[in-house]
Amino acid sequence: MDTQVAATVADFEEHRPRMFGIAYRMLGSAAEAEDTVQDAWLRWSSADRAEIERPGAWLAKAVTRLCLNRLDSARARRETYVGPWLPEPVLTGGGALGPLDSAEQRDGVSMALLVVLERLTPVERAVYVLREAFAYGHREIADLLDLSEANCRQLYRRAAARVTADPAAGPKPRFAPDPAQWQGLVETFLAAARSGDLARLESLLAADARYVADGGGIVSAARRPILGRENVARFLLGALERYVADLPVSSTEVNGAPALVFGEVAVLVVEFENGLVSGLRTVLNPEKLEFLLRQLSHS
Repeated sequence: MDTQVAATVADFEEHRPRMFGIAYRMLGSAAEAEDTVQDAWLRWSSADRAEIERPGAWLAKAVTRLCLNRLDSARARRETYVGPWLPEPVLTGGGALGPLDSAEQRDGVSMALLVVLERLTPVERAVYVLREAFAYGHREIADLLDLSEANCRQLYRRAAARVTADPAAGPKPRFAPDPAQWQGLVETFLAAARSGDLARLESLLAADARYVADGGGIVSAARRPILGRENVARFLLGALERYVADLPVSSTEVNGAPALVFGEVAVLVVEFENGLVSGLRTVLNPEKLEFLLRQLSHS
């Protein structure tokens, strides 16, 4: 490998994590994020190096524009998606989506927020992600999207207002959660669910607990959200006994939140509020589990 090619590869690899982070937050799909980063590489490897002053900015712009193109077709596909749509789960304990040291950073990759971002226009989503997740200034975002700075400010205000007003986004985090506390809560929750102790399970759930499943029409899953403490508890006991009773289960961190992985067939993300389980999101669609299972095999 000659010096110029090596430099081209090194510059790209230096910025790969940020490109993947941008693409995943914009697309909600790890597989599509990987494909987008690969498309960015094709553009990068054929670009005129002499015309690129800031590789990081050039690559961020390339991957953002590619994501905008993908979002147009993705929105059409999701209109015909069978049942609730959830983003592809990603293990975050190893830094795949960047540092998640604060409650705000964890919230920025949560399944709840990514579902809400689906409701923004592609450009609103791009502005919001670049501003909130990567702290780009409005002038930088304007350059990346070929928009005016004033327009970017307006788009950000509109996107932030829509996210804040959407009840599906959940309450804003006030503190960074303690992983050790998570572990204990998840183990207690799992023990109650697996023992069939309905009363104990109900006591761990918030009154307005919500369960959402994404099977994509490929595997059996609830086609509508299950709402309320009693309904969620009864549904969980039946589902665990029927579908995953004999599968190995492990706890991990997915999208900045505690999660349970049942063999290779399901990932259950557990959301807590005030010490109670407020939300459960399970991904059963096997196509959406491929990236996470690959991560697990390498850990």
